[in-house]
Amino acid sequence: MIAAMRWPTWQHAWIATAVCLVVMFALRRVRPSRTTAVAVVSLRELAILTGLYGLWRTARKLPLVQADGAIERARSIVEVQEAIWLPSELTLNRWAVDVDWLGWASSVYYVGMHVPGILVFLVWMFWRHRDRYSRWRNVLAITTAGCLFIRFWRVAPPRFLPDLGYVDVTILHDMDVYGPVGTGVSGQFVAMPSIHVAWAAVIGFGIVAASTSRWKWLFAAHFPITIFVVAATGHHWWLDGAVAIALVGLALAIESAGRRAVDAMRRRTGSVQAVSSARPPASELSDERGEQVVELGEGGELREFGDHVVR
Repeated sequence: MIAAMRWPTWQHAWIATAVCLVVMFALRRVRPSRTTAVAVVSLRELAILTGLYGLWRTARKLPLVQADGAIERARSIVEVQEAIWLPSELTLNRWAVDVDWLGWASSVYYVGMHVPGILVFLVWMFWRHRDRYSRWRNVLAITTAGCLFIRFWRVAPPRFLPDLGYVDVTILHDMDVYGPVGTGVSGQFVAMPSIHVAWAAVIGFGIVAASTSRWKWLFAAHFPITIFVVAATGHHWWLDGAVAIALVGLALAIESAGRRAVDAMRRRTGSVQAVSSARPPASELSDERGEQVVELGEGGELREFGDHVVR
């Protein structure tokens, strides 16, 4: 069963990061070649990704059982969504319960596409669009960091409010990946924001921005499908997704600002180096009479000293 799949743990991730770094530094000591250059770059990026995955899994373990105020905040979200005229997730949830194949397909998608989807996207971006890869890797890292920070403000997902009619559809199809509170792959009361939606948004926006293929819209559909699935299975509120999308937008703005700042710094550094390299040393300077000139710098006074002119 899909629910029985075991994702790599935080220990696996940190070990993989260490191995990648050791092999990368070892390859840097051998004779350079095209193969070693590609291997070093690939190992560096793999180390970054496994390190981020390890950080994500580690942070999601702290703490698993804290539930203070989570149910009350979930009820507050229901009230806010009703006040701004958002449709109820209950309609989709009941639809997934009543239509067996839809509930099964939604459960499979929720459980099976989250982590593999982002990994396939990163590999594709690195292999086919290397010039844009670093931008979207940075956006993913910033977005994930924002999600983990906000998640310390605990919010229960819809499935914890059965009194309102919500049902955990993944349990109906034996695909529950959480189990009792305090166990499973992550915390139970971390619905806000939806990291499922956040990562799907990175995938969707990244594909549309990088690809020129007519098929890009098909693969970018992972984003709206994920929004549907997390609501239909009873795992997230609409506002969970809205906050996640806002975080992606903020991450894009931060990444762009950081990139502009780095580019400006490089231009200033390059200009200084160009001026320094083009300027002849003081010992080579001479006045119109062929006499040696010693330059004291900008604003220095002129005075004669023997056969030399001192500036």
